[in-house]
Amino acid sequence: MKNAYKLIAVDMDGTLLQSDKTVHEDTVRDIQAAVDGGIPVVYCTGRAVVELEPYFAVLPMMRYAVCYSGALVYDSAERKAIYRAEIAREYIEKIVRTAAEYKAMPHILTENDSIVSSSDIQHMDQFRMGVYQPLFLKVATQVESMEEEAKRYDSIPKINIYFRSEEDRSRAYEELKALPLTFAFAEKTSLEMTAEHVTKATGLAQLAKRLGVTLGETVGIGDADNDRAVLGSVGFPVAMGNANDEIKAICKYITADNDHNGVGAAIQYLMGEEK
Repeated sequence: MKNAYKLIAVDMDGTLLQSDKTVHEDTVRDIQAAVDGGIPVVYCTGRAVVELEPYFAVLPMMRYAVCYSGALVYDSAERKAIYRAEIAREYIEKIVRTAAEYKAMPHILTENDSIVSSSDIQHMDQFRMGVYQPLFLKVATQVESMEEEAKRYDSIPKINIYFRSEEDRSRAYEELKALPLTFAFAEKTSLEMTAEHVTKATGLAQLAKRLGVTLGETVGIGDADNDRAVLGSVGFPVAMGNANDEIKAICKYITADNDHNGVGAAIQYLMGEEK
C-alpha cells in the first residue's frame, strides 16, 4: 500500500453506499482485498449501530465502526461498544423542543435504538429524508411523543433534527449553537449533534489508538461536511467524486463517485492496483 497506510476509514452515505443504499459488489471485493492484505477497513459514520446491522452481514470483514459521528466505537465481532461520549439530558430536551418549534423531525439515537415519532416517519420526504424511510421503517423504534421520550434518558450518543428547509436548519442552529455540543450539517437539511468536542475524527482517533495505528497512518474516505474533521486529521484524505468542492479541496486524492465503486477504486489506487 502506498506509504504503508495501516487503516482505512470510510463514511457510509454518499461514500460506501450507492444512491439506493446498497453496497456495490465490486466494493465488497475491494474491501476484502484490503483486509486480506492486512489493512483493516472500518466504518466512520453518523449512523447508529442498529442502522448498521443490515451491512454487517454484507461486509463481515469490517469489524469496527466509528458511529454516531464519533460518539461511540463499536466492535461488531464482540457485539459491544468499546468507547462512548454522550449528550446530557438537559440538552436532549432543549433540542427536541427546538425541533417542535420548526415542525421538524427529531431523531434520538441511543446505543441500542433509533427513535423517531410515529407520525414523522410517515412523512420523511417532507424532511428531505425520503430515501431513508425504508430503513427507518425497518429498524426505528416509533413513539407517540418525542418530548416525553427525551425525558427518559440521562444521556445519549447522538441526536439529529431533520428540517423541512435549509433556512429552518440555519435558524434553529443559531438558537442551539451556544450549547456545549458539536454540530454538523448533513444531508440536505439535517443537523447532527454530539457531545462537545466529539467528531468522527475523535472517535477514529480512539479506535486507531486501540489498533496501534496513528491517524497519520490512516486513510479517510468521505464526501460531505460531516467528514471534514476526519479528512483534515488523517494522513491520506480521499474525496468521493460526488463530494462537494470544499471537501475535494482538502483531499489528496479524488476517486470515483459512490455509484461507481469510488471506495473500491481508492483502495485499488492505495494498494497499487489501479486499473
